Amino acid sequence: MKQTKTAQVITESVELEFVDPQGESTALEADLVFDPADPFAVTMVFRTGVQEVRWTFGRELLVEGLYEPTGDGDVHVWPCLSSNGSAVVIVELCSPDGELLVQAGSRAVNTFVGRMLAAVPDGQEAAFVDFDTELARILAD
Repeated sequence: MKQTKTAQVITESVELEFVDPQGESTALEADLVFDPADPFAVTMVFRTGVQEVRWTFGRELLVEGLYEPTGDGDVHVWPCLSSNGSAVVIVELCSPDGELLVQAGSRAVNTFVGRMLAAVPDGQEAAFVDFDTELARILAD
């Protein structure tokens, strides 16, 4: 059995701007969440007032998207400047129900990514996965 490491869940509240197809923006609140029990993923939790909407995607997209456009398929992330010239990170989420384009301040995303990488360094993700437990869970389903 592989020895696993444990670390605390990391959460960073971020203010997002939802950008509609006409270029108008609306403020949204969200949390970026990283759970070392799932070290290859990050979750964006949108607080809509009615319910929370969760979107989980590969953490490398957020890490790389700070510096260059990245993503293939349902999630794309890239650095940009906002309409007022501030550094932002754009996250585009696509599903059969539609698309969502949001931007977050680069500083908040960078802070979250730094905390996440301090907890689980790049390339060390497998040390945080309990493969025996995961295999048992999959076979039980």
